Amino acid sequence: MLCATTTGPDETRALARALSGCVNDGDLLVLSGDLGAGKTCFSQGFGEGLGIDDRITSPTFTLHNQYQGRLLFNHLDVYRLDDIEETLDLDLPEMLESGVTIVEWGDQIDPVLPSDHLVVRILMDDGLSEPDDDRRFFQIEAGGPGWTDRLGELQAAINPWVQPC
Repeated sequence: MLCATTTGPDETRALARALSGCVNDGDLLVLSGDLGAGKTCFSQGFGEGLGIDDRITSPTFTLHNQYQGRLLFNHLDVYRLDDIEETLDLDLPEMLESGVTIVEWGDQIDPVLPSDHLVVRILMDDGLSEPDDDRRFFQIEAGGPGWTDRLGELQAAINPWVQPC
């Protein structure tokens, strides 16, 4: 597991831009965290890193947005799904065949996701010492060999933000 800290939205986007340089066609990232933790902000920076000029917005009500950059970027938000069975309507297996996919609130549908994915947990400042509303803590965990083999590359890419876990 890698841990990182950002001190505001601009740094969160910068961390995501850096991480986007490590992805390959077919990769899956699962974002989790509290409401307002910065999942969409992370996705925006990630898209910028893929060379996407379009405005990236949360697909909370549409469930899925797609953008074209260096790779096709599938951006999902499953927050509003009431039942894990609703993921069948997303045609997720086909979507994962091309491009890179980020699923916001993806921990809610973990049982239907491939085991080879990167989990990015975004935690808000707990306020225990010098509270900061803009500080975010990241726990980045590789699932499966595709990501485990790239942990060194990921750490090098996000090195300016890496902290001990």
